[in-house]
Amino acid sequence: MAKYVKLVDVTLCDGCRACMVACKDWNDLPAVPEGFQGTYQSHEKLNANTWNLITFKEKERPSGGLDWLFRHDSCMHCNDAACEKVCPENAIRYTKFGSVVIDAEECVGCGYCTQNCPFEAIHLAEYTDAKQKKYYKAQKCTLCTDRLEANLQPACADVCHTDAIRFGKEEEMLKLAETRLQKVKARYPNANIYNPPGVDGTHTVYLLADHPSEYDLPENPKVPTAAKLWKDFAQPIGKSLFGVTTMAVIGAFIAQRINKKPEEGGPHDEH
Repeated sequence: MAKYVKLVDVTLCDGCRACMVACKDWNDLPAVPEGFQGTYQSHEKLNANTWNLITFKEKERPSGGLDWLFRHDSCMHCNDAACEKVCPENAIRYTKFGSVVIDAEECVGCGYCTQNCPFEAIHLAEYTDAKQKKYYKAQKCTLCTDRLEANLQPACADVCHTDAIRFGKEEEMLKLAETRLQKVKARYPNANIYNPPGVDGTHTVYLLADHPSEYDLPENPKVPTAAKLWKDFAQPIGKSLFGVTTMAVIGAFIAQRINKKPEEGGPHDEH
């Protein structure tokens, strides 16, 4: 099965937000009202029920005047995904299309994936059961894997009227990115293709008009070494010795103690 890539060419984006509307509509996601951001941006960042966001930034030109830097923000669908590495329940999986998806039935809402995603693309949604007890599930963009199964492209790409979001086979999209890069270099000298090797490449690839940091993207995102050691070595060996349940508990402890970002609190702090 061929792997697929969503190519986001920011030089073609006009900030219309049609992709945001299509994402909400297809995934039946509730509105998340927020206060005025001080710009045209509708939300401060992605959240559990906003999987797709157009970010707006102003940048002053050296020669005078301003440039608008638009970016379609969503899950990157890393080839080597930190979220998949640290999940103690194996609730996060790779699909045959290259997307990274969360099995809601297996997710226990521990929040370790949210703490380790270098792109801050996963968040916890709060739910209430029949007994009015709160529980949590990790949620994010799925690359519209359900649509891919039906031979449809992601909803965001389907509605983009400027072709700023293109979707297709990985090889074709990466070739298109290189072609577009050569076309825009004269106008945008710092233009680059953002497909970070530290996570073994992604299935959301950007053609950026400027350095990644100008778009609030990490320059060189990587999977934490501890996460790699846990998923690739300690967990498989541990399961054979102690069993799946025991290793899930150990995994939760390791993910919390070693991989948690120092500046963040517990997994449910945002609620």
